[in-house]
Amino acid sequence: MNEYLLLKFAHILALVYWLGGDLGTFLSSRQVTNRELSPQSRQVALKIMLACDMGPKLAMPLIFAIGLHMAWLSGMLDPGGAGLALAWAVSLYWFTVVLVLSLSEGKPFTIALSKLDFYFRIVVALAILAYASTVLVSGPGGAADWAAWKLIIFAALVGCGIAIRIHLKPFLPAFIELMSRGASETGNRIMEKSIANCRPFVWCIWAGLFLNTALGVHLIG
Repeated sequence: MNEYLLLKFAHILALVYWLGGDLGTFLSSRQVTNRELSPQSRQVALKIMLACDMGPKLAMPLIFAIGLHMAWLSGMLDPGGAGLALAWAVSLYWFTVVLVLSLSEGKPFTIALSKLDFYFRIVVALAILAYASTVLVSGPGGAADWAAWKLIIFAALVGCGIAIRIHLKPFLPAFIELMSRGASETGNRIMEKSIANCRPFVWCIWAGLFLNTALGVHLIG
């Protein structure tokens, strides 16, 4: 079977799991902060939220490498053999870290790994922005610019994910207090504010996915 078609199939599946998982995460987050539910019910809602969030977390690194590979095969971008290999290495490392953090929840080493992953994503986003900007500035135009804009949008989505992680920092201590001591007005407010601050970035991610999809099927651009 054609290599490009296989990559295109995988690219579409990654988009489906990213967007679908994000929707499940968004809806279940409303139940996590629902004051009318018992702490045990809110804990179940949190588990559902985290499970749904695995789709976007795993799709994000794969969609980058697959998309760049497709752009290289079609002649839109030329990152070079070494550049493409580096993109795949970065994506597979990223994918593996997400799995390790999920499967090793609560283990001491995950604290350091999570912090490393945070800065790793910042570096990746900046590197993608730098590469895409170089493509635009070099002026090949046409399909190369089209692919570069898709990369810029992807880097912005990574940035939104980083912002969500920052705004979620107060949530975990408040939720731990909920499970150990029961609900409190202060704890509920902290969790509600934390989730509310994340929502604009979730909406931006959806808008970015819609825009990149529209570009991908040439509905625009």
